[in-house]
Amino acid sequence: MYIPDLPRQTYQKLLDALAQEFTYTFGGATIIRGLDGTYLSRLGLQMQDRVHLLYTDTPFAFEENFANISRYTDALREAAFEALEEEAILVVALKVYHAE
Repeated sequence: MYIPDLPRQTYQKLLDALAQEFTYTFGGATIIRGLDGTYLSRLGLQMQDRVHLLYTDTPFAFEENFANISRYTDALREAAFEALEEEAILVVALKVYHAE
């Protein structure tokens, strides 16, 4: 998840809560703080954006659990919309190969 890096308590609380959620649900989480980026606003203006990247690995086979993963990521997105004042929230689930 990309969480905006803003000096508001609600953003830090959400980041902490999601890191805890991922840790207890999937066994761990990683936060990369203070990344620089840009995006286009709904008005078509290019906006500077600093974000934190929060990610985790799941032990689930992607294709076999796609519906469950989709519901989970949708719920995460809804929770973020409720907690933050953002026009867009991006939650991404990617299939990644792990070498053994």
